[in-house]
Amino acid sequence: MLLGPVLVLLLLGGAGPASAHAALASTDPGDGTVLRRAPAHVTLTFSESVGLRDDSFRVLDPGGHRVHTGEAGRADGRADTARVALPGELGEGTYTVAWRVVSADSHPVSGAFTFSVGKPSRAAAPVDTGPTEDPLTAGLHKTARYLSYLAVALLVGTAAFVALCRPPDPAPLRRTLVAAWWTLLAATVALLVLRAPYEAGTGPSAALDPAALGDTLTARPGALLLIRLGLLVPVALYLVHAARTARADRRGGRRTALTGAVGVVLAVGLALTWAAAEHASAGTQVPVAMTSSVLHLLATAVWLGGLAALLTTLRSARPAPDAATVSRFSRTALTAVTVLVVTGVYQSWRGLGSWQALTGTAYGRLLLAKVILVAVLLAAAAVSRRWTAALVTEPAAVREPGRVPERVPQPAGGPPPEAPRPEAPRATHPSRAGTGTGTGTGTGSALRRGLYRSVLVEAVVAAVVLGVTTVLTATPPGRSAEEAARAAVPAGGVLPASVTTIPFEIGASGRGTVQITLDPGRTGDNAVQAVVFGPDGSLAAVPELRLSFTLPDKQVGPIEADLLDRGGYWSANTVTLPLPGTWTMKVTVRVSEIDQVSENRRIRVER
Repeated sequence: MLLGPVLVLLLLGGAGPASAHAALASTDPGDGTVLRRAPAHVTLTFSESVGLRDDSFRVLDPGGHRVHTGEAGRADGRADTARVALPGELGEGTYTVAWRVVSADSHPVSGAFTFSVGKPSRAAAPVDTGPTEDPLTAGLHKTARYLSYLAVALLVGTAAFVALCRPPDPAPLRRTLVAAWWTLLAATVALLVLRAPYEAGTGPSAALDPAALGDTLTARPGALLLIRLGLLVPVALYLVHAARTARADRRGGRRTALTGAVGVVLAVGLALTWAAAEHASAGTQVPVAMTSSVLHLLATAVWLGGLAALLTTLRSARPAPDAATVSRFSRTALTAVTVLVVTGVYQSWRGLGSWQALTGTAYGRLLLAKVILVAVLLAAAAVSRRWTAALVTEPAAVREPGRVPERVPQPAGGPPPEAPRPEAPRATHPSRAGTGTGTGTGTGSALRRGLYRSVLVEAVVAAVVLGVTTVLTATPPGRSAEEAARAAVPAGGVLPASVTTIPFEIGASGRGTVQITLDPGRTGDNAVQAVVFGPDGSLAAVPELRLSFTLPDKQVGPIEADLLDRGGYWSANTVTLPLPGTWTMKVTVRVSEIDQVSENRRIRVER
């Protein structure tokens, strides 16, 4: 309960860290480029660090046959790159490069692009670029991830509820703890076994390959799953010890404090196995992001698992939970929600990127779907709060039937005697079966039943929200989606960006034109392509082509674009335009060994 502040959290973040897939920033050779000579390497650069596989690269020749390449490695030792060496005898035609790596959040990403040597192939042969994702493996993997999130929430949250809220009878919660422990164990084993086929994009039967399992155990995601399995052993011993301690008489605060400290250490250790395998472990501000991720997961567990524990206690506890237990959980939930809001906003800033991504990306649309669920959750929380207030303010004689009210000392002489009140009718209606024989007892049971129903609605909606969050952790957030969109360059050399056509004189031969494409035509890094057309509209070869950009208003420039002849067109992988405004683009075309012509055009560069 007390879930109002969680609206901000669920709008901007999830129960786990805002996961992000690595976005392909650039390729060398560029997609669609035509090279005079075969390149020595193929290099990919990503928005964050990536993990390599044995089959990270598949290079296919113009006929669709696989080219024998070297082992995948890094460029200049950088963790955000992937490189493979090519043989020196590549023939003429178009080559396809299919790639597959593992992003820092442990999810595989893949893609393909083409480049040509000499000239493009006349007809592209159908090629198999390899698997992308097996639906059955992906479905099983998502199910296991959801169960692992749910299990750790129940495990940590129920243990925290017993320690912090001190229910009168914690025995019914032991079944929840045991079920959560076994579920987490089974889900972790499933994630470990499915890891190899999930990364490779193959069916679940590939999990039976011992070599693939061995590779999984030596990689970071697999090693973290092994650590999680190892931590479950001391967690089980801790739960047994805590159960024995709860049954025994309390022997003072020191032993209880030590037991609590051990529980906190184990909970943090479990949370770290999630944080270290996801996006918090890469990118900027890694120490802060890791801390935020751990606190976020633990706060979610204390809130959601505590909600389930309160539901179990309200349903099966004998005697019924007193108002003090409910009040302690309210205070604990308020603290957890506060932590969730702070860490969720930070993680959302780190992952969402912009408000436009809220509606322009799949990640943002999933967040909006969560807002609808949160509206239902807040409505149930408002009802729960009213039931809680009524239970807390209920007279002690009603909360504890059979208890004789204490005598209140009166002044000498005492107050005048009151007329005897008529005895309240006994609750005998069948719907009040089991609520006691007096009105007071029936009122207390009715309050607990009402609270139980509203908490049940909260728990069901919260479980659905956790499911949406599991999907979110496997969805590229706005920042990565926008980076991938900016980096995407379709094959064929024609870019969907700002295009400027500049005519120029070719002496007595007539007029030619230069078509210049600037992608994305905004501040920051831009890719440039330039194609020269002759008087008859056909492609024209020129000895030299130069391009520069100047921003007169700010006295910036000229900034030269390092254009290279790609055998049919000219291009530059990157030219940086630092400021928005109206730039002057100057193109110089050398039409012969001794003649050249220059033309200017003004273009608008947006932020």
